[in-house]
Amino acid sequence: MSSSSRSKVIQLYKNLLHLGQEYPKGKDYFHAKLKKSFMKNKDLTDPAEIEQCIARGNFVIKELEALYMLRKYRTLKSRYYDNPH
Repeated sequence: MSSSSRSKVIQLYKNLLHLGQEYPKGKDYFHAKLKKSFMKNKDLTDPAEIEQCIARGNFVIKELEALYMLRKYRTLKSRYYDNPH
């Protein structure tokens, strides 16, 4: 693994770890799943496969951000409207 790929993977792990702090099932659950996913792919050597996994990780980041924004929207909506349907 090249040093640029290594730094991308480490940065991705840190970003996901930070986003997992507010995961609905708890940060310990998220951390266990995150570690398992990264350990499963630790032996990858093909640069194309590594980039594919990094892209998948970035997609997960976007999904988590969308999840948190939806939760924030629902909270704000429930504060201003009586019927939160």
